[in-house]
Amino acid sequence: MPRRDFQDSLDALRSDVVEMGELVLDRLDRALHALDAGDVDAAEAVIDGDSEVNDLYLDLESACIDLFALQQPVATDLRFVAASFKILTDLERVGDLAANLAGYALAADTRYLPEVDLTHIGTRAHDLVADAVAAYDEGDAAACREIHARDDEIDALCHAASEHIVRDLIERRAADGDSDGPGDPWDVEAVLDDVSRVLFTVRDLERVADHGVNIAARTLYAVDSDPELIY
Repeated sequence: MPRRDFQDSLDALRSDVVEMGELVLDRLDRALHALDAGDVDAAEAVIDGDSEVNDLYLDLESACIDLFALQQPVATDLRFVAASFKILTDLERVGDLAANLAGYALAADTRYLPEVDLTHIGTRAHDLVADAVAAYDEGDAAACREIHARDDEIDALCHAASEHIVRDLIERRAADGDSDGPGDPWDVEAVLDDVSRVLFTVRDLERVADHGVNIAARTLYAVDSDPELIY
């Protein structure tokens, strides 16, 4: 393949990865809306649409393999194709996490509503992934390092939220113990199920941000041959 055609293939790969990123971010945005508003239709649409993300991932993964096998890229081009290959996996996992979050929205109950701002955490995680995809598109090494630093803030928010949820549960159980008569065991079971759901939601939001950091780390390696953020 002539060099011009090969460069066109690399440009097409970049464009396709960014397109997949935009698709995944749209699904994540809908899942966050479903969590915040209790929108059943939005949640079901995210879950039903996960196969589209998976199919696109497999198509683009195949395109990367073809570039490796047929063009045998070297140096900067090799790093770019390898980074794109890894980034596709992170985007697919964000899509899976969006489907998880939509599932939590469908399972939501009003028995346990902790004072935890999941919307704020979700927005921060969404924006981090969006900025990581933009850094990949633009080859922006400085943005990659800034994204890595922001992840510590999201980790702290998630840790504080999880602590608050557990502390709130303990306080509720202590209050129940001070009340007259035994509590309904089925009600206790339902509350515990909902606590688990909220904790899983926080965990998955943190994982979304972690995948954004992975995208930034792979981009930095592709742009500057710097593995600093990978390890």
